[in-house]
Amino acid sequence: MSISNAMINALSGLGAASRSADVVASNVANALTQGYARRDLQVSARTLGGVGTGVRVDGVSRFVNQAVLNDKRLADAETAAASGRSIFHLRLETAIGQMDDGRSLGGRIAALEAAFTQATSRPDSEARLQDVVTAAQGLAGTLHALQSEVQAARMEADAAIGRQVDLLNTSLANVDRLNAQIVAERASGRDPSALMDERQAIVDRIAEIVPLRELARDREQIALFTTGGAVLLEGVPVKVGFTATGIITPDMVLGAGTLSGLTLNGTPIVSSDAGVLGGGALGAALAVRDELGPAFQSQIDALARSLVERFSRPGVDPTLVAGQPGLLTDAGAAFDPLNEIGLAGRIAVNVAVDPVQGGALWRLRDGIGATAPGAVGDARRLIALSDALATPLVPASGDFIGAARSAHGLAADILSQAASARQRDEARTSHARALQDSLTSQYLENGVDTDAEMQRLLLIEEAFSANARVIQIMDDLLQQIIRI
Repeated sequence: MSISNAMINALSGLGAASRSADVVASNVANALTQGYARRDLQVSARTLGGVGTGVRVDGVSRFVNQAVLNDKRLADAETAAASGRSIFHLRLETAIGQMDDGRSLGGRIAALEAAFTQATSRPDSEARLQDVVTAAQGLAGTLHALQSEVQAARMEADAAIGRQVDLLNTSLANVDRLNAQIVAERASGRDPSALMDERQAIVDRIAEIVPLRELARDREQIALFTTGGAVLLEGVPVKVGFTATGIITPDMVLGAGTLSGLTLNGTPIVSSDAGVLGGGALGAALAVRDELGPAFQSQIDALARSLVERFSRPGVDPTLVAGQPGLLTDAGAAFDPLNEIGLAGRIAVNVAVDPVQGGALWRLRDGIGATAPGAVGDARRLIALSDALATPLVPASGDFIGAARSAHGLAADILSQAASARQRDEARTSHARALQDSLTSQYLENGVDTDAEMQRLLLIEEAFSANARVIQIMDDLLQQIIRI
């Protein structure tokens, strides 16, 4: 080998070693950077006329286990969906309260039952009659608070849908932009790995909103599809449409057109967790707004209906005529079965028994429809009201077990339903997170191993020193030739 060939080989080796050191340094520095994929320098032998002329740097390779990454993204979406539902049901369970808590729904009914018991023992006591009115008002207030909690959760879910749709549209546009930049970088001979890292991180964020699959396309571009079959990005990104609603009331539902659904490029799509964009955080928010929230509203409305109808049943208060409300009313009026939605927020104590609103406490004892006070020791009406609250009845509406239940039993059923749903969602969340952790660990196995990178760096330093030594020897030879 000639001196010139040896110099060329050594110089190319120095260049390759220097580039390899840069790659290793990048790997170590970004070991914890989201979306960063391990790099490796690709080199090959360079020849000219059948004679070796050193090392050629072919480029930088990016290592990604795409199959594992796709599965991890699905687990991310499942975790987000299950967590969103679990948080909602925990919120409801907390709002209902435990049965032994005096401020809970069950506790309010128990307090009303106790107030009736005390009043029947002393029907002449205005203080005990006032306790009945206060307990009834407390029960109505708890139902009002439950309805407010449900509608607040639905409004928060509606706002979350708007934010997620905006983020989805922005992210898809950014992936499309990066697709184009990666093609341009590669065409100009530059390494687009950093852009590919950025693109991967954006797709990871999209995957929490909607479960998706990434497919490779020509020239290192990618296409994105949801597991429900919607095309998110294939050449051009889709535009997801949604209009947030400021205030949501119990009667506002998607099917009636009072709430906004989703569109893809202006075309309406099924806007539910079972739709083409369901299965992730977006699907969970849709479920809370359009399925879980209205379902719970229906349950507390059914309880409110049962309470109202218990006190207006024939025989409970003979002083009432048909169409007159009993102790509990629909905003002061008799209950209309065709107007049950939102009853939990309208239920109120009859003003006829509330002194603050111009009523009289003796009407609890003598009948709401009575025109004058009766015997102060007559507890028959109070006993009938107490029995009406405790008598097992089959609810006329709602999703209950179908058996006859007391008012307290219906409250216990509602709490049990919320707790059971929360437990199911927590179990689903735990399973999804375990799978997510497993897939994350599996994915990271192909990531940056700093120990291995430092070992590579030692080998690179040895190669650099060897090539530098060759150059030094060639320089010494040339110096000797010159001196001769």
